[in-house]
Amino acid sequence: MYVIHHRTLFFWLTGLLLAAAIGAILVWGLPLGIDFTGGSLMQVRYDGERSALAGIEKQISVVHEGVVSVRTVGTQEISIRARTMTPAEHEDILAAISVDAPSGSASSPQVTELAYTSVGPALGSQFTNKAMWAIFAVMLVIVLYIAFAFRKVSKPVPSWGYGLTVVAMLAIDIIVPAGFYAAYAHVTGAEVDSLFIVALLALLGYCVNDVIVIFDRIREHLNKNEKEGIRESFEDTIGKSINETMTRSINTALTVALALIVLIFLGAPATRTFALVMLVGVVAGAFSSICRSAPLLIPLANWFAKK
Repeated sequence: MYVIHHRTLFFWLTGLLLAAAIGAILVWGLPLGIDFTGGSLMQVRYDGERSALAGIEKQISVVHEGVVSVRTVGTQEISIRARTMTPAEHEDILAAISVDAPSGSASSPQVTELAYTSVGPALGSQFTNKAMWAIFAVMLVIVLYIAFAFRKVSKPVPSWGYGLTVVAMLAIDIIVPAGFYAAYAHVTGAEVDSLFIVALLALLGYCVNDVIVIFDRIREHLNKNEKEGIRESFEDTIGKSINETMTRSINTALTVALALIVLIFLGAPATRTFALVMLVGVVAGAFSSICRSAPLLIPLANWFAKK
C-alpha cells in the first residue's frame, strides 16, 4: 500500500519530470533529420589526422552550392549534411575532402565513406505525416480496446475512464523520452530519425502492456468482490493489485533495460538512438505503470462519485 498512501508524492514527481521534458523540447527542440526534412547525409572517417571543420566546410563550398552542416562524430569521423545531392555532387564532395591534408601533414589523409543517405523533400514530408498518424492510430486503438475489455466494470470508474487514463500515461511515457532526447541532441548534435519514431511506437506497445496487467488485476478483484459480496474500498483494491503485479513489472523492466544498455555500449552506432530512447521510455514506463496509472484511478473515482 506504500504507493497508494504516497500517491501525491508520485504525482508531484510526475509533474516535475513532465515539466522538465516539455521545457527541454520547447527550449532546444527536436532537430529533425533528413528522414523528415529531406536532404543528403554523409558520414566519413579520416584514417589519418582529421582536417579542421572550418577547412572541411571550405573544401566543400568550392564544389557545392548551398548551406552545408559539418559535425564531428567521435574523434576521427564527421557527418556532412546538405540539400539533396545529385550523384555527381556526392562524388565531388567526397573527392574535395580527400584532396588537401591537414596543415603540417606530409600526405593527404585517407577518407573512408561509412554511410550515405539521400531523401527528397516530398518523401520527408510524407514520412512525417505517416509517423504522426501512426502514433495517433495506436493510441486510438488502445482506448477502444481497453473500453471494450473493461465494459463490464463500470463502477466506480466507467470503462472508458480506464482507456483515457492509459492514454494519459502513454502520452507522458513518450513525452519524457522525447524531452530526454531533446537534451541529448542539444549536447551531441544528434537528430530525430526514423528509428526515433520506431522507438516511440515500440514504447507505446511495451508500456500499455505493463499498465493493462495491473488494470486487468483490478478488474478481476472488482468482479470477484461483486460476485462474492466482499466489501472493500476501491483504494484497497488498487493497492492490492499493484502489490501483486509489482515484482513482475520491475523484473520485466530490468530485463529489457539490461539488454538495451548492452545495445547502447556494444551495438552498432546506427541503433544507439533507438536504444537510448527505449531505455529512458522503459524506465519511465515502469514508474508509470506502478506509481501513476493505477493510483490515478482513485481521484478519478472520487470525481465520478461527486458527479
